[in-house]
Amino acid sequence: MKVKYLPLAFFTILCISCTTKKSKTNAFKIADIHTKDAYFKTDTLAGSSGNRIIPIGIYSNSADKNARRELVLLNVGYGGKNTDYGYIARNLALYGYFVVVIQHDLATDDTLPQTGDIYKLRRPFWDRGVRCIFYVTGRLKKEYPGLDYNHIILIGHSNGGDMAMLIANEYPDFAKIVITLDNRRMPIPRADHPKIFSIRSSDQPADPGVLPSAEEQKKYKIKIVKVNTMHNEMGGTATEAQKQEINTYILNYLKSLKL
Repeated sequence: MKVKYLPLAFFTILCISCTTKKSKTNAFKIADIHTKDAYFKTDTLAGSSGNRIIPIGIYSNSADKNARRELVLLNVGYGGKNTDYGYIARNLALYGYFVVVIQHDLATDDTLPQTGDIYKLRRPFWDRGVRCIFYVTGRLKKEYPGLDYNHIILIGHSNGGDMAMLIANEYPDFAKIVITLDNRRMPIPRADHPKIFSIRSSDQPADPGVLPSAEEQKKYKIKIVKVNTMHNEMGGTATEAQKQEINTYILNYLKSLKL
């Protein structure tokens, strides 16, 4: 399948503000769908501490807020921006999906632990990411009531993929499909639900126990493929051929579940 890259009806960058105090300022909304940079305040993010901004990017081929479309939540990797992963987001939007790219890391955040008990030390970062994902979804339900919230597609790269897998493990009914690009720390659940597809890089292996065995993949219908793309290139610096390969894998997997 040849992947096309065409102009979209709109691409919006937002920053959602989550505070611990109720705000009477503007609710999360898109006042002008052609605005490239916008800042909107919201109410409390349950479980957060202090003020927090959640930058997001919205990709869609239609400006109709009531249109019935499948929702894709795309969680960027560590240090990534809401403007990254455009090659995936734009392509999915071209095929009719409503894509929201969520940035989880801010310049003011503590550095992600790189040594020690990685799973234990990173868990608070993943938990915060999960709260942000849930919060963004709640705000979208108010602004875009037509989206299909019963069949959410959750995608994540690297640390963002670990957040997606945490949801798959502990909140299996949140998303119908979970796709990761090289999540390395959070184990893939050995379960039939949600449907899981993982695209693995050419250079960085997962921690022991993260990936299911061949027998487990067959039993639970978990799909895993390896591509000739390095871990850090998956955010958008890969070649056009590599991007097309990743996009084709994602689209073919989504299509296969509709057969």
